[in-house]
Amino acid sequence: MNRAQIVKKLLPGFIPLFVFIAADEIWGTKIGLFVAIGVGVAEMAWIAIKEKRFEKFVLFDTLLLVVLGGVSILLDNDIFFKLKPGLIELILVAVLAVSAFSNVNVIGLMGQRYIKDVTFNSAQMQQMRKSMKAMFYIFLVHTVLVFYSAFYMSKEAWAFISGGLFYIIFGVYFLYELLRQKRKQKALANEEWVPLVDEQGKVTGQAPRSQVHNGSKLLHPVVHLHVLNNKGSILIQKRPADKLIQPGKWDTAVGGHISTGESLEQALKKEAFEEIGLKDFSVKLQKVYKWESEVEAELIYLFTTYDYKGFGIQSDEVEELRFWTKNQVVKNLGKNVFTPNFEVEFKLLQELKLI
Repeated sequence: MNRAQIVKKLLPGFIPLFVFIAADEIWGTKIGLFVAIGVGVAEMAWIAIKEKRFEKFVLFDTLLLVVLGGVSILLDNDIFFKLKPGLIELILVAVLAVSAFSNVNVIGLMGQRYIKDVTFNSAQMQQMRKSMKAMFYIFLVHTVLVFYSAFYMSKEAWAFISGGLFYIIFGVYFLYELLRQKRKQKALANEEWVPLVDEQGKVTGQAPRSQVHNGSKLLHPVVHLHVLNNKGSILIQKRPADKLIQPGKWDTAVGGHISTGESLEQALKKEAFEEIGLKDFSVKLQKVYKWESEVEAELIYLFTTYDYKGFGIQSDEVEELRFWTKNQVVKNLGKNVFTPNFEVEFKLLQELKLI
């Protein structure tokens, strides 16, 4: 559920209030109150007929309108009525605060009523919380302004803040979101997409490369190639110091993502040539396993080869490339010289008696 969808769920409850503000300016408080109540009842009936559900939030909004409007008319003091939109928003602010800043996602639970068959992955939940935080601050600021205008400003100023300003704030916000989404879509169009898989390797979807590295833990396939020689040594590459992940550490000779629509063989050949200039080599698949770090989750296809003729650095993604003996590697294990993933795979190669 994105920010626009969250607002879409919350706005229907404000319709009676906005109708009253407009009707009050034209016909006065009493008639405006009756018109707003009529609109609230009609809105509930429309939702019940069209969507086959009872909208409690609209009912709550209408009843609060009746209570505070009635008190205002009886006491001939409109301050009670002026507080009404602020009180409703205060409840929304509380709901959004709980949903955005705690482990209890009230908005998410409400959303499941309307989209029961949809589940959210961790990345979508993270985006939802980010959206709810933005909504929380917007509603909080507007609520404060409503309360302030109710006590210290004219009726006309209060009407504008409660109604017109509300639309202006969200209009600006939606325009910003629209532009932001367009920029994001444009950036994603030029980005590499990778398949998403389950732990058996079955493709379940796809995502841009940046999205699988942002802590979402979306499982995606990668290929690793260990280059060995007959003397028991292993070829290792050093990662550049400007790398975001594990900078300056020694790592697997070849490693890379499988792009959408690409086979294991195609990905392996592409990565081997682009990183270390290797081509015309034979390989053996040794193991398939899941690797998870703080920023990503990968289904790794681990290959080995003894063909390394013509190897050499082909990319600025590799700072240094050389063979290490088994003893050299063993002496540096656990000393922050190698990437954690390489150390795990080196032990796997030892268990398979390949090194």
